[in-house]
Amino acid sequence: MRIRPGSGLPDLDRVLGGIRGGDNVVWKVDGIASYRPFVAAFARHVEQSGDRVIYFRFARHEPVLEPGPGVIVHETHPEPGFESFITEIHRCIKEHGPGGCYVFDSLSDLSSTCYSDRMIGNFFRLTCPFLRSLDTIAFFAMYRYFHSYHAAQPIAQTTQILIDVYSYQESIYVQPSKVEGRRSPFMFMLHHWANGTFVPVKSSAHIAKVIGSSEWPGLASASYRMIGVWDKTFMRAESVVDAVRDGTMSPEYEVEMFAEVLRLAVSTDEHIVPLVERYLTLPDVIHIWKRMIGTGMIGGKSVGMLLARAILCKHDPKWKELLEPHDSFYIGSDVFYTFLVANDCWWERQRQKDPQAFMDGNDEVRAKILTGDFPDYIVARFLDMLDYFGQAPIIVRSSSLLEDNFGNAFSGKYDSVFCANQGTREERLSDFLDAVRRIYASTISDDALSYRELRGVLDRDEQMALLVQRVSGKPYGRLFYPQLAGVAYSFNPYAWSREIVAEAGMLRLVFGLGTRAVDRSDDDYTRVVPLNAPRLRPDSSADDRRRHSQRKVDVIDLERNEFTQMHFLDVVAEATELDVDLFASRDAELARSLRDQGKDDRNARVLALDKVLAETDFVAVMSEMLQTIRDAYGTHVDVEFTANFDPTWGFSIHLLQCRPLQVQSDARTAEARKEGLSPAPEIDDDRVIMRSHGGVIG
Repeated sequence: MRIRPGSGLPDLDRVLGGIRGGDNVVWKVDGIASYRPFVAAFARHVEQSGDRVIYFRFARHEPVLEPGPGVIVHETHPEPGFESFITEIHRCIKEHGPGGCYVFDSLSDLSSTCYSDRMIGNFFRLTCPFLRSLDTIAFFAMYRYFHSYHAAQPIAQTTQILIDVYSYQESIYVQPSKVEGRRSPFMFMLHHWANGTFVPVKSSAHIAKVIGSSEWPGLASASYRMIGVWDKTFMRAESVVDAVRDGTMSPEYEVEMFAEVLRLAVSTDEHIVPLVERYLTLPDVIHIWKRMIGTGMIGGKSVGMLLARAILCKHDPKWKELLEPHDSFYIGSDVFYTFLVANDCWWERQRQKDPQAFMDGNDEVRAKILTGDFPDYIVARFLDMLDYFGQAPIIVRSSSLLEDNFGNAFSGKYDSVFCANQGTREERLSDFLDAVRRIYASTISDDALSYRELRGVLDRDEQMALLVQRVSGKPYGRLFYPQLAGVAYSFNPYAWSREIVAEAGMLRLVFGLGTRAVDRSDDDYTRVVPLNAPRLRPDSSADDRRRHSQRKVDVIDLERNEFTQMHFLDVVAEATELDVDLFASRDAELARSLRDQGKDDRNARVLALDKVLAETDFVAVMSEMLQTIRDAYGTHVDVEFTANFDPTWGFSIHLLQCRPLQVQSDARTAEARKEGLSPAPEIDDDRVIMRSHGGVIG
């Protein structure tokens, strides 16, 4: 395009020292009507120059331009998510090349489609320099005093020209507050627009009346101006709950408010939202908000954990006693994007949307993420959270937007990191920041990107939220761990015996931290428990049971401040308070071997878990848990959990995670045929290497 620089208002250009190629112009207005005259003049000017304006139409307010010979309207939709929205806009800008002219709807309107002030600020920090690099001219609007500094500050710092527009007594006034690279004695004065000219207003009384016509909210740096639209919405929700409780507001308002805040922090997924609406309440979501760091979504893993707990407690109040309480924190998904933008990782990450080049340059981006810095206000929140936990071990878990949802489990694709959380406050903060960086970096691991490419979701909005949980268990000497942990499946794909009912489900159990059950190592074993026949084992002889029992235990070493692996016999040697007999059986052969080596045979035990399975209600409780959640989800599920036993109060279960379980069955194969998909081909017997009549894991 050929641009004749200018706003379309020659006298305004004189005041500003000209509008040049590369300028982004932000108009701060009280309403969209105040933006239209400037946009109209700009569009006329561009059309008269023989060019056309590209108008990005995304807001709910009335259009500021209509399609015509000099205007191309490009409709974009922010609802699918920030990443797809900004990618579409940048793609259009790139296609039009250098020297374009652009008009954007009001950025403030993005707040109505789940965008927090931080994300609006991120949008501008990415889009403004991109436009400038192409020598374009672009007009933006934002509502004055509508945003916190998380949006207002990055916009003011990044734009080249910032102008306040006032409407007073049917007249329009402008006051530039930033004009980069230009100066004049009267540039930043209030100007009255009349008859095509912009005249400085010199009367102090007149100036005060004009500026005072726009309600003054206080200085931008004032503490009460730090609260953005996102948080204000939750504050309004809390007021609605109080008013409904007091009887001064109809319950219908609470229903409407619940739907609004769900979209802000919990989920917009069409499969998950109906479940959340059924089992969570507005006070529940407000409680989530109060335990959030940053804005945005809490992600799939957090939603699954909260939803499963709510399903159980609503089904039967006894679960409030059976479930170990949790006091988790949620790091919002916006923190992830803000981190990427602040550490100049955004553009490299955009390459991952290209199926032909999504692996290119990932090592360099990972290195930048692993050494990146966090904004001071986020670090302050992290410190507050660490002060809350004290020196209790915590785990930082991935909870991306796509993770643990219907159709996309992402099992094992993203990292979760244990923090022993020992040492000074500064040391604990440093370890925690490293854990967060490591999880952020795992979003561009080869494994995660290959999975996304395979599932066809490279271009989907995949922000990384985080779930921070207190590690379940207690210290035994210098070691910290839960007594039992594992994964529970409502469907058992490992039916090695005709006695096993697949629909009854199964457990994969370990002693200690559950990483050995989740990650499955090749050098050790877990106890696999079919829930309809818990004493059944795939091995029959005593030698086989000894050989196939768990030997290694994952624990947190509090003295060394690290997650580590130890032999079971070394772990129980330090556990003087542990009822070892509940988990391990005395083994005569092992005792004889230890004596022959001149070692103490008091802990000559095999970690079989037989007593837990046979003499407690643990299996029955886990079976009921899975059936209840499965019935609510309407599909099979898998659940990560820990369990701790006590002779005085029995046992409690810490439900850590829940997600839909993908089960391939004959019924689904028939369904695939109906949809025109080809089933697996029949194979001649002479070409078969191995045949299974049961389910297959993997």
